[in-house]
Order: sequence, then C-alpha cells, then structure tokens
Amino acid sequence: MNIKSLAQAFSNGEFQSIFPYLDNDIVWQVVGESEFLGKEAVMQQCLQVKAYFNSLTTHFETINCLVDGNKVAINGTAAFHINQKPKTFVWACDLYEFNEENQLQRITSYCITKK
Repeated sequence: MNIKSLAQAFSNGEFQSIFPYLDNDIVWQVVGESEFLGKEAVMQQCLQVKAYFNSLTTHFETINCLVDGNKVAINGTAAFHINQKPKTFVWACDLYEFNEENQLQRITSYCITKK
C-alpha cells in the first residue's frame, strides 16, 4: 500500500489493514484529548474505536486528501447513527507522517464534534 492508501484506510476506520505499517515508536495524538505512544498502545486504541464504530452505523466522507513527500493530510466528516437516528457528527483532520520505509510514525488528529 502507498502512504495515501494507508492514510485513507486509517481515516475511514479500516484500522487493522494498517497495523503492519505502524512504526514501533508511533505516536498518535488526538489534540486536546489523548496521546498514544508505541505500536501496541495505538493498536489497542484502534480496536476500541473500531468496536465503537461497529456498535452503530457510520458514514465517513473524505473532503480532501493531500500528499507532500512523506506526509498526508486528510480532512472529512463522520456521521454516526443509532437505529437510523443521528447520534454524533464530527469534522476531522488527520495529519500522517511516514518514515523512509513507508511506516506510519506519527498521527495528529483534530476532531470537532457538532453540538
């Protein structure tokens, strides 16, 4: 997979497909909320998030995907529904940094939830 495909998979909640491409020392910062250090911590958080996604209906929309060298930026939206009723709507931007082996080294996520 190329870095654009890896970033898109992560932003769309397809976490397990990117696990082989995580650097051992990866850092995932969800700005203003939390930070996950190392491959195991990031994978555990991904599994928890995926379990939440599986508990409701999700719709992800990518608005932009920009690639510059070893960096990818994706912004978009996520709509979550339970029993066809809106639960949450989020605007998000994820910044991805890869090393020379195309392993994911850093993710910085900005999420704004509609009130």
